[in-house]
Amino acid sequence: MRKESKKFLRDYLNANAPTGFETAGQKVWLEYLKPYIDEYEVDVYGSVVGIVNPGKDYKVVLEAHADEIAWFVNYIDEKGYIYVIRNGGSDHQIAPSMRVKLHTQNGKVDGVFGWPAIHVRNREREEKPSLKNLTIDVGAANKKEVLAMGIDVGTVVTFDAEMMELNKKYVVARAIDNRGGGFMIAEVARMLKENKKELPFTLYIVNSVQEEIGLRGAEMISRRLKPNVAIVTDVTHDTQSPMYNKKVQGDTSCGGGPAVTNGPAVQNNLLKHIIDIAEKNKITLQKQAASRSTGTDTDAFAYSDIGVASALISLPLKYMHTTVETVAFTDIENCIQLMYHTICSLKEGQDFRYFK
Repeated sequence: MRKESKKFLRDYLNANAPTGFETAGQKVWLEYLKPYIDEYEVDVYGSVVGIVNPGKDYKVVLEAHADEIAWFVNYIDEKGYIYVIRNGGSDHQIAPSMRVKLHTQNGKVDGVFGWPAIHVRNREREEKPSLKNLTIDVGAANKKEVLAMGIDVGTVVTFDAEMMELNKKYVVARAIDNRGGGFMIAEVARMLKENKKELPFTLYIVNSVQEEIGLRGAEMISRRLKPNVAIVTDVTHDTQSPMYNKKVQGDTSCGGGPAVTNGPAVQNNLLKHIIDIAEKNKITLQKQAASRSTGTDTDAFAYSDIGVASALISLPLKYMHTTVETVAFTDIENCIQLMYHTICSLKEGQDFRYFK
């Protein structure tokens, strides 16, 4: 990976972009993207669209989502302890002893999810972490002090964890779901620009908000752009690590290459086109199946307006929705290459209908 790309990856992963409050992360992403696009748009909820070759009738979307799971302050007791609710699919079981940032109007405030010491817990009937007993400690003696720090009901909270590398092979960070995707689509835009590729269609590089609460950003932006084709990237589960059941979750692994999905929302002819491109460029693929929905922004694009030919390219990831989400550098590179070659292969007016 180029030094400049790795710096962008680190800066982007370390930025904060909780669902509904994605601005800081979006600004980092857009600043990197600007040299490689012709223009850009920002919608009212914060989704960002980088536009390449604007004004063409045929329109293609390359999309990821920008938001990360988080928490909201829900209640502050008289002793200054803070109770929370989820913002997205935050995992209560990993919270005890985690450091956090509380995002106030006056800046970030440090805090910790406290938990009783092992010495005082009832080992025969240990209480499990839940929203009823998890509290954040910001070092305040009472509620008044908490409020004086700018913290109130509705303040958003993120885990405090930064990017690291494992064995020079893996990236570890919170929010690789799905800022890893945002990084990859930005790299595709860079490669198109640096390789002087002339596209016969308008390409929208889209970083949508609010995926973690139901694909909301993609729903809005799909109606705005009305594309002909949408290629979506997100993460998927590595099922090799302990406590996964391959009979239920499928068989995918970090380092095994991009994963493509079969499912009702995935347009079969577009999927076949992507598989053919992978074979032509000697990119190893992994296969997945989705029984009803993919659970990604693919669904929002596929079923928007009169229907959009959509497909999903996934980055295998360990430990989803934790602070140690882990992906392989090789998978990142191969996902980028697959998306790049797929975009370059598309023709103006290409018709993916099953029959005519």
